[in-house]
Amino acid sequence: MIDAERIKEHAEVIGADGVHVGTVDRIEGGRIKLTRKDSGEGSHKGHHHFVPLDLVADIEGDTVRLSADGDVAVSFEEEEGGKSVH
Repeated sequence: MIDAERIKEHAEVIGADGVHVGTVDRIEGGRIKLTRKDSGEGSHKGHHHFVPLDLVADIEGDTVRLSADGDVAVSFEEEEGGKSVH
């Protein structure tokens, strides 16, 4: 289990494939809350999204590396209220 306290605000979140997934806003309820600027387009634009802490494989300084590729991790994100992005 990853020590969530090691995850820094504004750290970059990247998938196992090196793809940028988002930027940490804060840890909230066992999830990484991403900044709104990484919220995507369309109806999801301007909403915070979340990545489960279970997907964190490693923390390297200001980078949070996930165990899933970026395109897979995005499908696990959730909007506020628990609605699935995809």
